[in-house]
Amino acid sequence: MHNPRIISAEIVKTILEEKVFFSAMKAQIPEEHRAFVNALVLSSLRNLVALKKIMAKYVRKKIPHKHICAEYLLLLAINEILCMNTAPYAVINETVKNIRLKTDSFLAGMANAVLRKISANAEAEKTFLQKTSKLPDDFLLLLTESAYSAAEIQALSDTLTDIPPTDLSIKGIPSEWSKKLHGEIMPNGSIRLQFPEKIETLEGYLPGEWWIQDVSASLAVQTLGEIKNKSVVDLCAAPGGKTAQLLAAGADVTALDISENRLNTLEENMKRLGFNDNVNIINADAQNFLRHNTKEFDVVLLDAPCSATGTLRRHPEIIHIKSQADVKAQSLLQKELLHSAAEAVKKGGFLLYCVCSLSRFEGEWQIQTFLENHSEYKIVPISAKTISQYGSWENNPIMENGTVRTMPFYEKKRGGMDGFFISLMQRIY
Repeated sequence: MHNPRIISAEIVKTILEEKVFFSAMKAQIPEEHRAFVNALVLSSLRNLVALKKIMAKYVRKKIPHKHICAEYLLLLAINEILCMNTAPYAVINETVKNIRLKTDSFLAGMANAVLRKISANAEAEKTFLQKTSKLPDDFLLLLTESAYSAAEIQALSDTLTDIPPTDLSIKGIPSEWSKKLHGEIMPNGSIRLQFPEKIETLEGYLPGEWWIQDVSASLAVQTLGEIKNKSVVDLCAAPGGKTAQLLAAGADVTALDISENRLNTLEENMKRLGFNDNVNIINADAQNFLRHNTKEFDVVLLDAPCSATGTLRRHPEIIHIKSQADVKAQSLLQKELLHSAAEAVKKGGFLLYCVCSLSRFEGEWQIQTFLENHSEYKIVPISAKTISQYGSWENNPIMENGTVRTMPFYEKKRGGMDGFFISLMQRIY
């Protein structure tokens, strides 16, 4: 019989030690335990920095690595007691039993004593946990090297415990679908659902009237304005949210991605949405495609491979597995892709660059370097009208130079948004 707490501990161990995303392991979780494991793993990852500090107060000796599973089981148990309000006696009994099963009686006895003390001091430890930064040192370095202020870094830390809502991009009229789905219309026309039921059961899913897409991600295509009958290549297209937006706007779209599996997902999504006959789908590496491409496009969309640090609310493992070294490696690839993409744009056409990253090395500074080396391009200031047709933003995402920068703590009263950077550029010669 599968034990959900042991499964959760093994998943967290794999995430932290092998630097893999939680999503890659979800299919392996037995259906009957999926909801509990998902909640426990995500909550523990969000609070891990503080949980380790709390554990260090009570565990004086380092747990041998051969018994490291006991450490993860203990950390997750502390999280259950302090953050998930599970009855302490149930957590203690199960954790002690699991540690004895996975290691030995000595560590099981130690865990019993530690968890009883923490349970007795629960209110004080909850206060400590709330006041402690959630961000590990490597991730803090990533943010400080991107010149974020102490207040911005604290605001990012605070968003980690926020459960992100679900945003939908709509084919039809937002006001009609907000009523049907009991959602909120965001300023750009996305529909926000705070606590949706199972997505597949919602009205409009099967007929393909909408698709899931974070409001930040949906802004990129909207900055283009009118694109009906324009030729567009979406270079890193899967799973297809931006491809769907382009097709819904009437563009002539070529969508490509290096991953065959991800492209299969894109094809399934386009079929549900009724767009499968309108898009040219290519399984290819973007660099190779651009190197051999002879066609020039009205628009080249480069949603570049990046650190994905802007999605830290949805994927809290990112703060533990991404570092400044990862950012710098990705920024080199982005620089190459931008250089190649620039050649595929018609004179007078547009290059749209975006990343779901908080790092300015991947965003603002990447574009600054590109423009220094490509005098044939200029920034087209993004118009507020294109992304604010249905109201005002709490935090204006348009920067002084006309690019867009969103942060997870923007629109906090409405539930936040992913961190994103968008730059629209035109080829002038």
